[in-house]
Amino acid sequence: MSIIDNKKAFHEYFVEDTYEAGMVLEGWEVKAIRAGRANIKESFVVIRSGEVFLLGMHITPLISASTHVKTDPTRRRKLLLHNAEIAKLIGKVERAGYTLVPLDMHFNRGRIKINLGLAKGKKQHDKREVEKKRDWDREKARLMREKR
Repeated sequence: MSIIDNKKAFHEYFVEDTYEAGMVLEGWEVKAIRAGRANIKESFVVIRSGEVFLLGMHITPLISASTHVKTDPTRRRKLLLHNAEIAKLIGKVERAGYTLVPLDMHFNRGRIKINLGLAKGKKQHDKREVEKKRDWDREKARLMREKR
């Protein structure tokens, strides 16, 4: 069951491969995500010293959050992947010029997971081409409906 989708990622990047990662979250963050108060539009993924981190994800704390817990809505969150996956990602990101973008956040057996996309950036002409193709497909479907 999907919580948040990052539609902007598919507009900005060609996504070639996806990985599912767990997240290290605090209790108030889980409650806020379950309430739908998270945003991954401006977030990005970095790899530092063999660990994968999600930066820029904003989780708005609930009003009923505990008063003794200091909340940081945009803190750095560690992502959990297997060592072999991390090694593969390091090779692709550092040598092949790929980037890691968060695609969506969802529940998997009660746990919050995030899908990461191994992606290459689109140029402006690529974005226009995708828009033209989408418009043509829409027009084609409309013409086929009118023919019937």
